[in-house]
Amino acid sequence: MKAFIVDRYGKRERLRAADVPEPDLREDEVLIQVHATAVNLLDSKIRNGEFKLILPYRAPFVLGHDAAGVVVRVGARVRQFKAGDEVYARPDDFRIGTFAELIAVKEDSVAIKPRNISMEEAASIPLVGLTAWQALVEKAKLKKGQKVFIQAGSGGVGTFAIQLAKHLGATVATTTSTGNVALVKSLGADVVIDYKKADFEEHLSGYDFVLNSQDGKTLVKSLGVLKPGGNLISISGPPDPRFAEDIKASWLVKQVMRALSFGTRRRAQRLKVGFSFLFMKASGSQLRQITPLIESGAIRPVIDKVFPFESTNDALAYVESGRAKGKVVIKVR
Repeated sequence: MKAFIVDRYGKRERLRAADVPEPDLREDEVLIQVHATAVNLLDSKIRNGEFKLILPYRAPFVLGHDAAGVVVRVGARVRQFKAGDEVYARPDDFRIGTFAELIAVKEDSVAIKPRNISMEEAASIPLVGLTAWQALVEKAKLKKGQKVFIQAGSGGVGTFAIQLAKHLGATVATTTSTGNVALVKSLGADVVIDYKKADFEEHLSGYDFVLNSQDGKTLVKSLGVLKPGGNLISISGPPDPRFAEDIKASWLVKQVMRALSFGTRRRAQRLKVGFSFLFMKASGSQLRQITPLIESGAIRPVIDKVFPFESTNDALAYVESGRAKGKVVIKVR
């Protein structure tokens, strides 16, 4: 099968197009013929080597974290799916590889694709949808009437998170550039800060929750917009000791993560607010809860561009440019 491979870590390294063996199918996995995949900043960061501490992949390996396609074959212990099912998934860590014609994914990480959208639209959802769900529903337990600040509203996570927060009944503030103000408002954002014209920390206060996806300086400013008892969840770091425990990190890695997050945790403590790091996990059951929101129209996929499979490197470069509105998708089949 055709796939795009990371041969070595590095910011200037291009993915190599290659013919590789079909993935081995384990008893608890389904083999998916990939019709479409999506590109995430996570793909870029893994290729660059920025996540080697958390995800020590051994090159060469196939990149890619989102898939929509058709089940070709199922493992002996699979009960929820059969050949011919149209599905979507975010594969588990260390079993990634959606920049390929086929991928084997754990049954528990797969869900039936929403009926009312295309394969390309379905491929845009799993990673960002699960990230928003795990932040807003699972961790924040966001409730009707609460105020949430979602950074970078026109990005992949932002476009999904705004819609999910509005569905949950929250008041939503976000940041974006001048050209994307109309887009984020159409998704439901109540307060929009044009970061080219204003500083959000001068306009926002008393918020219950912040979803941080930006750099360390933005994180520090964001802690200040929370009310006492509010919480900030960061998907861009720094990793904290609880996350180190969750992934059963070695003693050395635990100490590194403790040191990386020390300043942020101390500042949050002084402000009487909470801070935690989220690295999303694959979950078919959560995708099944997201599916009816898409089928009902409560959440709509937002896609910027669709690239052909042979232009996978171009798609990755476009995401790295920071210009994408919503998701960038690769049509594999």
